[in-house]
Amino acid sequence: MTTLVYLIPSALFLGALGLSGFLWALRSGQYEDIHGAAERILIDWDDKPER
Repeated sequence: MTTLVYLIPSALFLGALGLSGFLWALRSGQYEDIHGAAERILIDWDDKPER
């Protein structure tokens, strides 16, 4: 029973920390261009001809 005194506040703190991180990511525009990031990985930035 005494472990619940430590586990419940720490779980609430970690949950609030994760929620605040997610809300920060939403406000800073991290999820604005989802398709662009998926297509950008396919672009070959090396303009060297293949041999």
